[in-house]
Amino acid sequence: MNRLPLYQDLYLIAHDPTGKPLIHQASLGIGLAGAVLLDLALSGRLDITQGRLSVYDRNPIGDSVADSLIPVILQDRDNRDTRFWIRKVAEDIYDRACGGLVAAGVLTRVTKRRMGMMTQTRYQPVDAAPVVRARSGVRQAVEAWEHPDARSAALCGLVGVLRLEAALHLSQPSGQIVGRLRSIAREHPRPVNDVIGVVEALISENAVATYR
Repeated sequence: MNRLPLYQDLYLIAHDPTGKPLIHQASLGIGLAGAVLLDLALSGRLDITQGRLSVYDRNPIGDSVADSLIPVILQDRDNRDTRFWIRKVAEDIYDRACGGLVAAGVLTRVTKRRMGMMTQTRYQPVDAAPVVRARSGVRQAVEAWEHPDARSAALCGLVGVLRLEAALHLSQPSGQIVGRLRSIAREHPRPVNDVIGVVEALISENAVATYR
């Protein structure tokens, strides 16, 4: 079976079985946005170097979210800053990622009543298999101490900076898992490390702004 886009795998890892996000949605949005850029970069469509984007190939990769971004970047000739584009994509990527997974039949909408009056809507996996696949790839990279490919390294790095290590259900101490996830990402400096560094910086800035 073909793998899901990187950002969709990250979305699945970042939610519990009821569809509840495991971290703050704003931080997750930044991580998902970084994953979209990495989907494009790792497929040879974007070049990301020292915080700057450049379009290398306009051909689509077959994902509506990622493919819609290339024309937008090309239209804005003056702004190729990675931070700017991650923030821009983060504005609606959470809903778009969820919508794409619903359209693909991976998630389904579930509405429940709370206390007999209020309703709560969540998007839950139709089948556990895609979630298991997404998490298993990261688990294997952490446990095997091998050299994963750039895509797996990117997912590991994003899971690490978003502090989603608990979702992996590993028996190792949390700090050790995060350290290993970061180490895996560092093995692929471009573009993986560049984007993950920006994602981490933006999440930290958001956290500081929240507590001011």
